Amino acid sequence: MTQEKVILVNEKDEQIGLMEKIEAHEKALLHRAFSVFVFNDRNELMIQQRALTKYHSPGLWTNTCCSHQREGESNIAAGKRRLMEEMGFSTELKDTISFIYKAPFDNGLTEHEFDHILVGKYEEAPQPNPDEVASWKWVDLEELKKDMSANPCIYTEWFKIIFDKYYSHIQ
Repeated sequence: MTQEKVILVNEKDEQIGLMEKIEAHEKALLHRAFSVFVFNDRNELMIQQRALTKYHSPGLWTNTCCSHQREGESNIAAGKRRLMEEMGFSTELKDTISFIYKAPFDNGLTEHEFDHILVGKYEEAPQPNPDEVASWKWVDLEELKKDMSANPCIYTEWFKIIFDKYYSHIQ
């Protein structure tokens, strides 16, 4: 099986190379990523609890899905691919804001990403892949913000960062 590669980028999101995902996270190198936020008509966000078998941040709550673009893949195509792989559904996505963040983990890995937030709408229950997702739920944004403040240890490091960026963007 070939290792998944990430797209290394500079601060302008220009591709400067490719590297195996684990190596990029070990070396904390800046690479392209995306984060999907799916909302229902009540403006509730679908969040997922990562599978307990994930190599980092297992069992923590996070955004609808996120991952890395493949070489030659648009942000939207990558978001739709991963949404189907993780949550078992497809919906239209819109590219909104992007920014750079860095989040180190206890296991020695670091997320250093040029992240693109993709937003979509969906009303039905997802069909999550149990290898990726332990659970899911719809949450009100105000309640989520309060819970993240009260219980930060149950959320992924990157979700706390990207949620704050997105929340500030929509205010």
